[in-house]
Amino acid sequence: MTSYAVARLDEIEELTDGREPFRPVRHHFGISSFGVNAWTARDVGDRIINEHDESEPDSHEELYLVVCGRAVFELDGDRVAAPAGTLVFAPPGVKRTAFAEEPETTVLALGGTPGKAYEPDGWELWAPLNPLYESGEYAEAADRGRQLVEAHPQYAGLFYNLACCESLASRTSDALNHLGLAIDRSERFRSYAKDDSDFDPIRDEPAFRELIER
Repeated sequence: MTSYAVARLDEIEELTDGREPFRPVRHHFGISSFGVNAWTARDVGDRIINEHDESEPDSHEELYLVVCGRAVFELDGDRVAAPAGTLVFAPPGVKRTAFAEEPETTVLALGGTPGKAYEPDGWELWAPLNPLYESGEYAEAADRGRQLVEAHPQYAGLFYNLACCESLASRTSDALNHLGLAIDRSERFRSYAKDDSDFDPIRDEPAFRELIER
């Protein structure tokens, strides 16, 4: 029985959340111990890594490897040249982004929370639904999200995001059920829900208070 897997990056289908397309390497291989994805910029000047600072609780430290081409990273205002073979490490709190200086520049990103076991939450699969959420199309996002959780019930994050959309779409009972399933899979979503404004429509429900105070 084969116990290993091999794939070329271009064999992994790209996904997008409306910003920079990426290849979900971790999900493709079913990796559960660390996060890893790849971004490829088609043209010079394209942003490869979306700007973020990983400043929220449980945020990741990240290691970037420029696989091919040439990139320039912006790290807390500093510009760092990164030809192929360059490793760039960014701990939580450092604002980061990167741009291509050659066509087809590819960057591999690995990440995990310092001092904690990695918990895959399926954000890669939810990413294509983010534009629906951002545009307020909560019912459609919920309908498509339900298909995702049925196909990938191992990911707590999918249940949580689905519950957020259902709450905003006034699907109270569905939102409560899926939030409970998210918490059952990962306790961290209980604390997330306490201050998440997406649950304001159901915050006064006794069942919601029971979930977050349990």
